[in-house]
Amino acid sequence: MARIYEYQGKALLSKAGVMIPRGEIATTAEEAGAIAKKIGGPVVIKAQVWATGRFKVGGIQFAKTPEDTRMKAERVLSTKIKGLPVTKVLVEEQLEIAQEYYAGIVVNSSVSIKAPVLVFSTEGGTGVEEVAARNPERVGKLVIDMIGGLEIEKIRDLLVQMRIRKERLEGIAAAIFGLYRVFLDNDARAVEMNPLIWTKDGKVYAADCHITLDDSSIFRHPEFGIDVPRDMEREPTELEKLAWIHIEETDYRGTGYFAQMVTEYQEGEVYVGFHGIGGGGSMLGAAALINRGLKIANYADTSGDPPASKVYKVVKAIFAQPITAYVMTGACLANQEQWYHAFALVKVLHEELKERSGFPVVILIAGNREKETIKILQDGLKGLNIRLEIYGRDYIYRSDYIAERAQKLIDEYLKERKEAA
Repeated sequence: MARIYEYQGKALLSKAGVMIPRGEIATTAEEAGAIAKKIGGPVVIKAQVWATGRFKVGGIQFAKTPEDTRMKAERVLSTKIKGLPVTKVLVEEQLEIAQEYYAGIVVNSSVSIKAPVLVFSTEGGTGVEEVAARNPERVGKLVIDMIGGLEIEKIRDLLVQMRIRKERLEGIAAAIFGLYRVFLDNDARAVEMNPLIWTKDGKVYAADCHITLDDSSIFRHPEFGIDVPRDMEREPTELEKLAWIHIEETDYRGTGYFAQMVTEYQEGEVYVGFHGIGGGGSMLGAAALINRGLKIANYADTSGDPPASKVYKVVKAIFAQPITAYVMTGACLANQEQWYHAFALVKVLHEELKERSGFPVVILIAGNREKETIKILQDGLKGLNIRLEIYGRDYIYRSDYIAERAQKLIDEYLKERKEAA
């Protein structure tokens, strides 16, 4: 699910009739100070990153004056939150809070529901799951009929069940109905207002929001400027953008997924280019490498029977990183013609490793045409001076062994390079 920033989500809510605090986006401390001056009162400075828990790590600051705002915005803009650099902050008015609520609409894909579900909690500002576990009576749910839609009368009924005071009911119901319009109009998978505020002067505001969109719908929403439609906690890297444009976006033949796990490389560190076939088995393979202390530079997946040309592009993306080894864990009996992987690998490895003597390559591949695939790899890579090990279906449940062999070859390769230096 592709995410959008808080300020983008609030703009959608405002358009749908939901009240939001007055505020603007700033990319410099000076801009933040000027916005605070325009607001003319105490403000909140909120880091705009795709991460939760900003308050606990200093990503949300409170300021009373424009100068105080400038200083604190400068501090926030110079930090990272959960590894994400802060490049912009939302500066908005402080609200006089009487009570905090939670309201969200989330698609539930379970077999028993398969529909959007409205969730409302009389306790906001914290995770609704925590509230449900601690005080389940404070959380109410309503399954939304996608044919009939969500009528405001049904929202009122839910709020009455949750014992919302009469004078607050209409305002909160209207805000939730606006949230539903945002959900529908923007092809969302999840929309949340947390907290939804009831102020001391009797108004309802969305003080914060979290919105994720259906990946498949992003082409219909160029206004969000989403380069890579994927659930990520950071902006995509240039390599990920290239991989999306040249591999995934216009070629629907099988999967050609590529995502970087490392965006800032440390000198002297060893990074493994990771390539999986199939989700669950691939994750086990990646976990086995990580458990041995190895760092994987990326996560790639070429399942669903992609052609050799698509596999080739994915592997080229892997080798565009500063990696010290390449490991493929096709830890599943894939229902696809695996020799296409072999053709792609032979071509890429000859292109990338001709001048990298002794480079470690570990390949686990199983499925249709497995014997032919392994023979293509063995014959095609015979003249290449690399540390090559190839495994078949007998090893699909031995991820730890594959990781052990990768570690062994990497150690040998690094020792050889050190002695040659």
